[in-house]
Amino acid sequence: MRLLHRLRNRAAERRVSWLEDVQAVTDVALGQLEFDDLCSVLLPRIREILGADTCAVLLVDEEADELVARAAVGIEEEVEQGVRIPLGGGFAGRIAAERHPVVLDDVDVAHVLNPLLREKGIKSLAGVPLVVDERVVGVLHVGTLRPRTFTRDDVELLQLVAARAAVAIERTRVHEELLRLDELRRNFVAIASHELRTPATSVYGALATLAERKGELSPETEDQLLRVGYEQAERLRRLVEQLLDLSRLDEQAVTLDPRPLVLRTVLEEIAAGVVPASAPVGLRVPQDLAVVADRLVLDRVVSNLLANAARHGEPPIVVTAEQRDRHLRVGVEDAGAGVPEPLRLRIFDRFERGGDAQGAGLGLSIARAYARAHGGDLVYDPDASPSRFELIVPQ
Repeated sequence: MRLLHRLRNRAAERRVSWLEDVQAVTDVALGQLEFDDLCSVLLPRIREILGADTCAVLLVDEEADELVARAAVGIEEEVEQGVRIPLGGGFAGRIAAERHPVVLDDVDVAHVLNPLLREKGIKSLAGVPLVVDERVVGVLHVGTLRPRTFTRDDVELLQLVAARAAVAIERTRVHEELLRLDELRRNFVAIASHELRTPATSVYGALATLAERKGELSPETEDQLLRVGYEQAERLRRLVEQLLDLSRLDEQAVTLDPRPLVLRTVLEEIAAGVVPASAPVGLRVPQDLAVVADRLVLDRVVSNLLANAARHGEPPIVVTAEQRDRHLRVGVEDAGAGVPEPLRLRIFDRFERGGDAQGAGLGLSIARAYARAHGGDLVYDPDASPSRFELIVPQ
């Protein structure tokens, strides 16, 4: 009886200690809104609570289906080297994919993808998924430099701590995303206002001159002013249309309607409406290629690529299409020099333009947004010759 009583007391003491440890993590979590600030306080506390030598957080990159090392203590090189682990692969990848804890008592004989774990001399590891609203957002793991058998109690404590940490990490991510979106909104309003002002001023100036000096101007001058007013009004119309497109895409208010299409016929119609007859577009598209796609997406993306090829590239301009890997791939090629290397990482950014400064720099951004709204993507192949953009749409 005394032994049973003593064991119960120890269990009760352990539970009290756990609650204190979990509360300590919660207190840290509630006090920080920036991710780096949170982790700089949280990870050392978790390492101390678990009696470990290292502690790391990897977050899910949904687009790449990978885990990315975002914070670490005792193994800071994970973050410095930008370690990435495929979901389902290795130690951390298994935890995220299988959604349950994984313990490695002997790292030296275990399957791990991150060479730093062995290079740092880590002998044992325990990791758990970070879960928010039944969604895995990352992995939390601790390690020791001496062999250790992580007990069921250790894992349970790590899970309790991870549950609080996951909520805190997601809270910081939401906060940072709101800050980013607010900055984007401010930049968007400022740049859009500037872009609208230029053609609007030109239209007003041309019309004001015609109205105020009616009868004083030569026919040639009147024609020139009318032409300027028309061209700038057309520029203004296109810009407003692009801004409305961006607004709808940002708010996910674009309704897509994928339907069976004879692709060559659609691409011929798009090309005829964009490229002048004096510079015909070559089509390497099978006559009988039928696809399921949204006509608006094809129009928005391909027409933009053709306009760019006509404006910045060199003939011949060629459109290709094929179905491969259960995806429709539509390419637009031209014989020009392609996108300058310094610009390649930014060509899909809003208001990003080349050296000639023509247009508002929104076309490629809108085109990629439409492609992604369709579940696909728009990519540029820097190694292709001739220069090539490719629209990818799942089938």
